[in-house]
Amino acid sequence: MRVALAQITSGPEPAANLTLLTSQAEEAAAAGAAVVVFPEATMSWFATNPRHAAEPVDGPWSAAVVAIAARLGITVVVGTFTRTEQDGDRVRNTLLVTDGHRTSRYDKIHLFDAFGQRESDAVVPGTAPLLETIDGVRTGLATCYDLRFPELYKGHALAGAELIITPASWGAGPGKVEMWRTLAIARALDTTCWHLACGQADPSASGIEAQAGPPTGIGHSMVVSPLGEVVAEAGAGPELLIVDIDPDAVVQARESLPVLANTRLIHAD
Repeated sequence: MRVALAQITSGPEPAANLTLLTSQAEEAAAAGAAVVVFPEATMSWFATNPRHAAEPVDGPWSAAVVAIAARLGITVVVGTFTRTEQDGDRVRNTLLVTDGHRTSRYDKIHLFDAFGQRESDAVVPGTAPLLETIDGVRTGLATCYDLRFPELYKGHALAGAELIITPASWGAGPGKVEMWRTLAIARALDTTCWHLACGQADPSASGIEAQAGPPTGIGHSMVVSPLGEVVAEAGAGPELLIVDIDPDAVVQARESLPVLANTRLIHAD
């Protein structure tokens, strides 16, 4: 299975970001990738209030992504913002997963209320995990801060996932690259799944002035094997990683490291 991770720096305007998505998806498809993964907040970066970009789940931006996937014959996983009348003035931090014919959505469950940020002020949390089949491979979805919650990932693996995809817009700061790398590897080892962790590029690596406030990315997207090997890792700037992964490696990993089969739940009194 050939996969692509499109580490980009999105900006405030959805139309410009859609143009960037199109060029990256075209390059990934030309390279033979079955899936191209874009970061969280590709539709519009977090430096702008997500209400600025949010639209209904079947809105024009998402419809354009579906059309791109259909035209290129590739599955696209991309971070958007959606809204419903029931959500009031808050939005959903939504991953769109589409092959152009079938479309699913995952609303981020764990919101980034940490390190002085409060994503929940603007975003409604999701309540349900999403497990999809991409190119015949059972795939679990997660978003950014979800990475710190191994229960979600373990749940995907126990439900049959062989691959987990985590788009992110990871916050910069002391030790944050090390945290990102450590957690991405740990979630692969927890689950003996392939892990595609695709983050926003560091804006400063593209000559874009740093924004105070919400996180806008640190780069270092990576592909991690079921035994925790970093097969490929991007730098800080924009980059398209193209990597071949072998789903059979999951079977082999689970034979040699049966953490799922050996799991015992122990509850304290």
